[in-house]
Amino acid sequence: MPWSEELSTVPMQRVALVAPHAAVRESLVRIAGLGCIDLDSAGGPGQAEASATVGRIRALRESPAQPELATARPDPQALEGVGAAALLAGEAQLAERLNAAVHRGTVAALAGWCPAAEVPEVNARLGDLGSVLVPLRAPPGVDPPTALRTTGPVRRSFTSLVTTYGPPRYADLDPTWAAATLYAVMFGMMFGDVGHGALLLLGALGLYVRRPRRIARWHDAWPFVAAAAALSMVAGLAYGEFFGPTGVLPVLWLEPLRQPERLLLTAVAVGALLLLLAYVAGAVNRWREGGLPGALYSLSGIAGGTAFLGLAGLATGTVLHLVWLSVAGAVLTMAGVVLAAVGSYAGTARGLAGLVQTGVQLFDGIIRIASNAVSFARLAAFGLTHAALSQVIWSGTVGLSHHGPAGVLGAVALFLVGNALVFLLEALVAGVQALRLEYFELFSRVYDGQGRPFRPWHVPVRRSEVAL
Repeated sequence: MPWSEELSTVPMQRVALVAPHAAVRESLVRIAGLGCIDLDSAGGPGQAEASATVGRIRALRESPAQPELATARPDPQALEGVGAAALLAGEAQLAERLNAAVHRGTVAALAGWCPAAEVPEVNARLGDLGSVLVPLRAPPGVDPPTALRTTGPVRRSFTSLVTTYGPPRYADLDPTWAAATLYAVMFGMMFGDVGHGALLLLGALGLYVRRPRRIARWHDAWPFVAAAAALSMVAGLAYGEFFGPTGVLPVLWLEPLRQPERLLLTAVAVGALLLLLAYVAGAVNRWREGGLPGALYSLSGIAGGTAFLGLAGLATGTVLHLVWLSVAGAVLTMAGVVLAAVGSYAGTARGLAGLVQTGVQLFDGIIRIASNAVSFARLAAFGLTHAALSQVIWSGTVGLSHHGPAGVLGAVALFLVGNALVFLLEALVAGVQALRLEYFELFSRVYDGQGRPFRPWHVPVRRSEVAL
């Protein structure tokens, strides 16, 4: 698949299901079985029969049974008599769709959204019924629902990271691969230990094979856990950490506890780079949503990115005593502030109230921009915490091992229990903090509002005939 498609949401087509009256039910049953059309809930007055059915079994919409549909039309009263809760729940959903249909002459129609690539297949499945999906123009001012690509277990696992935050707008970039990669990198920096990363990798393997059974429900998360484990091992190699500073591995880059300043500066630099990339992605999204003005004047677009780049240059120039860099940073900062002011003021009621509102928004925006890069120092702070706890465990283990057989047993117990506690505590902390940085520092710039998720109507179809 081309990268241009990988970076975009699933293309949607506005459609109308048009079916003869005699084939409406069977057409909807096939649509429910395919599970690829998000039907509108509102519609015309519908058929009296459907309205009566809805009224009779409306209370079953929230049935705990998994809804099912039968290919043959059942009698709801007979279903109630035999306690067929799954079929009753499916018939309730079907009746509501029937009730939403608009009737003209001999045909009925329901509107909805369907992935553009699925329309030919759906029409092929409906052809023998005389039904068809008719492509329509999207209603003015209405964005299509958003669906992210979920091909393959790896992509599906990573997509959950985005959907947990909220669906992006239809026009926005699909950040799935970038979000997963950045999360793994940030988690690895805070959880850098080859031994602990290997344990996490074993956990991912357990999720993959669904063993033990009590963790089988989280099977789909195995690629996510495996990616975080791999980056933790990479960071552990750089730090020379293997269940702490045991000396098993050489230090390839730095020892966190001996060079904390360098680690902190690296974390801030990584954060600044990630924020700059977020501003670039945000500018692209603002362009796709509202054209050049949206991209140019937004604090999450070119204006905010210019101000951020200027502040970074100003701070770096001041620290390194580079006058030219400080001046260039100040100029860029002012340019970004002016662009943001123009865009903010244009969205107000103008006048004095508009000026005050613009000033407050700019002040808040600049403070956030200035503080965001520093927020990434937590990548180093929690990495240092992990290294410090591991150092304490290892020092205690070595100390106990010099006190005879009992000391050796105590050292083994301390090493095992201590590493287990460090693993659990730091995995939780690193997981939460990486998620916080992803959502609050990066996604808040990439996205300006959320879209409507694509919710196709899907009900399994029971192929056997129901003689009720």
